[in-house]
Amino acid sequence: MAMRNSLRAAAPFAVPLAVMAAIFAFSAMPSDGVDRGPLMLVARKIAHFVEYFVLCAAWWWALRTRVGGRQALAPAVAISIGYAISDELHQTLVDGRVGTWRDVLIDSAGVLTAALTIHRLRARRRDRATARR
Repeated sequence: MAMRNSLRAAAPFAVPLAVMAAIFAFSAMPSDGVDRGPLMLVARKIAHFVEYFVLCAAWWWALRTRVGGRQALAPAVAISIGYAISDELHQTLVDGRVGTWRDVLIDSAGVLTAALTIHRLRARRRDRATARR
């Protein structure tokens, strides 16, 4: 019974940890040094934004099970931006890869967009609940 409760308590954290593992795996791939042009560059930067949007949302979803929705947003943002920084540092250790502050800024834009989206959706839900009373 205690093991089942522990697994149930840890389950929400599997999603953000899996997202972090996927980001790490992609960052660990060496670069082949081939320039694939501006369209691929834009696609990669969009991917940075989206993966960190998802990471922040996943951390918020997991943390809200412990501290509530309002209190979970700041730690979700902090964890996600901290991971963006550590990911870029990690890339400096991978052959053919470089870590850049520009990518941290793109990642952070995804994180902050997720946080703003969550905040607005929660406010809209509160407003609807208040209007029904």
